[in-house]
Amino acid sequence: MIRSIVFGAAAGALALAPLSAIAGPYANIEANAGWSGSDYSGSVTDLHVGWEGGEGVYSYYLQGGPAIVMPDGGDTEMEFSGKIGGAVAASEKLSVYGEISGITGDDNNSYGGKAGVKFLF
Repeated sequence: MIRSIVFGAAAGALALAPLSAIAGPYANIEANAGWSGSDYSGSVTDLHVGWEGGEGVYSYYLQGGPAIVMPDGGDTEMEFSGKIGGAVAASEKLSVYGEISGITGDDNNSYGGKAGVKFLF
């Protein structure tokens, strides 16, 4: 399911690419590790390719690819993960952003989201 969503969104972003003032492909390698207190729980390394662009006060990105899941004391697995996000510049000093992400899994898929406000000084 997540693969269909990510690939469909990627196709849509590529179709809109000529309409964007600034757009382009990129590669993003990101490692995320987790701890609870001093107990290490594991890490996930994303090996993504993506597309970013924007026009005026709007910007967006879409990325996806393999994810290497390495739980502490468990077997390393290869999954698929993806992210889609964007931002709106509310003023010269303030922007609002959001992201939705997902990763496949043996038993079920996992999803996440974040939203925030960025202030420039």
